[in-house]
Formats: sequence, C-alpha cells, structure tokens
Amino acid sequence: MPPKAKADTAGYQQLKKDLAAGTPGRLYLFHGEETYLRDYYLGQLKQMILDGGMGEFNFHQIPARDMSPRRLEEALDCLPMMAQRTLVLVQDYDLFKAGEQDREAYMALLRELPEYVCLVFVYDLIPYKGDARTKLAAAIRENGVIVNFIRQDQGDLTAWVRRRFRAMGKDIDNRLALDLIFLCGDLMTRLVGEIEKIGAYAKGTFITRADIDAVATPQLDAVVFRMTDAIGEGNFDKAAAVLGELYQMQEPPMKILWSLGRQMRQLYSARLALEAGKGPAWLEELWGIKSYPAEKLMRSARRFSLPWCRRAVVRCGQADLAMKSTGRDGQELLTQLLLELAAPAREGGR
Repeated sequence: MPPKAKADTAGYQQLKKDLAAGTPGRLYLFHGEETYLRDYYLGQLKQMILDGGMGEFNFHQIPARDMSPRRLEEALDCLPMMAQRTLVLVQDYDLFKAGEQDREAYMALLRELPEYVCLVFVYDLIPYKGDARTKLAAAIRENGVIVNFIRQDQGDLTAWVRRRFRAMGKDIDNRLALDLIFLCGDLMTRLVGEIEKIGAYAKGTFITRADIDAVATPQLDAVVFRMTDAIGEGNFDKAAAVLGELYQMQEPPMKILWSLGRQMRQLYSARLALEAGKGPAWLEELWGIKSYPAEKLMRSARRFSLPWCRRAVVRCGQADLAMKSTGRDGQELLTQLLLELAAPAREGGR
C-alpha cells in the first residue's frame, strides 16, 4: 500500500490569514470532511461581511437547482446596501459538471468579480472533484482560494477538546483527551456532541475515564480494537463479550467484519514494522493515521507473532468471501472466526 498523500492545507491557512486581517477575499471554494470547521469559518465570513442592520440585504444565497450563469451574474451585480461588501453563497453546485457553454460563462464571471463581492461555493452533500487540468480549475486558482477542511492534527485537536471542556467549566488531561478522540473518532463534528454529553454527566471538575465510559458512544473501530486487544491478552471471554456488545449495538456483521479485517491488516503491518525495526511514524505514513493510534497498534502488535498476524489477515478475507457468497449466518461466521483467532492465545502459540 503506497503512503497516503498529505492533503493541501494552503487554502485553509490563507483563509485564516484573510479573516485575521479582516480582509476576506473575493472567491472561496469550501470542501472537505471536517464540516464543523467549514461551518465555523463560514459563520466567521458572514459575521464579518454582513455585520450591521442591513446584513440580510447583502446576503445572496443560490441553491443548486437555481444556479445558472445568469442567476450568478444577477447576484454579483447587486451592490452592497449600507455596507462595504456583499456575500454570495452557492450551495452544492458542481461547477465541473456544468455544460461547456456554462463553464465558459462561469470562468468569465470569476475573472471579473467586483471588489465588493465575496463569492463562496460550498460542497457539502456532493463531493468536490475538481480537475486541476481544466481551464475552470485554473480560473478558480487564479482568482480565489480552494479551502479543504481536513481532519485536524493530533495536537490541535487535543487542545481544542480541552478548550471545549473548559468552556463548560470542566477540565480533562491530555492523555484522556487522546483516549476520547481514539474512542469516538477525530471529527470535530461528532466530538462536539460527545463532549457536551460527558461534560453534562460529569459531577466533578475533572473529567475521568469513568465519565467517558458512562455516556460516550464509541466508534466501531475502537470497539473492534478492544476485542483484538482482549485476544492478545489471552482473554477469550472478554473478546466474546465485546463481540456481544457489537451485536447488541445492532452493527451489521458485514460491517463488523470489514472493521476487523482492517484492524488485522493494520496489526500485520505493525508486526512487520517491529520485525524491520521501524517505529510508529512508519505506520502513520502508511495508513494516514495519527501518532496516538499508531503507538497503540505497535503496543498491541508486540503480543502477536508474525505468522499469527499473517494467518489472521487470510482468515478475515476468507470469512468475508464466505459471508458474501455462501449465505451463511453472519453472526455465526464472526463467532467462528473469533474462536479461531483466539485459539493461539489460549494455546500459548502467539
């Protein structure tokens, strides 16, 4: 598996600079999976440009169904009322799928945006797949900023989690904040709700692991990791109990198996890293994961032999094929797979 390419964050940094200087640009294209940040900075743009009693007159929103070169031109021609700027927001319109004649018209408009306009294209329900080789992509780059809201790095995300808790009059240490991120995922959009639940539940000023375990909703991968760890500890009963939790959560067997198979592949690569004398940084680059989960993988891999990891990957693939092709009960196949994976631990054959 080739290393994952790092996402381009230049547009995100430029947006932050523009807002810090109080001088928003004339064109932005917002996309990316971190919707919390996207909505936050869109709110910052609205607050900065539409500040004042006439803000609603200077805000022009165009839904995808109404979008056309003529409709966009009309919005761009609206002069600001008792303000310096207007904000034009186009939601979920794929510029690159427009007809050739429309694309030419859009390029002409983008090249001559008035100084008073801030035009923002937001890709939310549709993915952004801009073809960098096209003239349209070049026109966007030359006249605006493409902002990719990616998942935040570990340090920034940990600091943000702590700030959110402090805003609720609570505190959490760095290690526990990392545990929370591992348990619930590293998307701010989801973490906001989990932080609010935990903060409301916690009785004391300092958040504890018990507070998190009591109300947090774990992501599937974190639960599967617990199951794998239990196998590594030689505790089959605990592993079976975790699988039972997944059944109670009504997770589809196919989805559980997909997560388990991915976990086994990551564990196998971690074991290979250990054999080759490589560290967690190698796993971070290979899988595109953060340092904390990479370190957890390395610690877990020390409990298993290379042959066991290789066999586990093969058996997960075979179980996946059986689940898709034989019509056998998914829970039965998963339980049988767990028994096979746990056998080396019980027999001392790790």
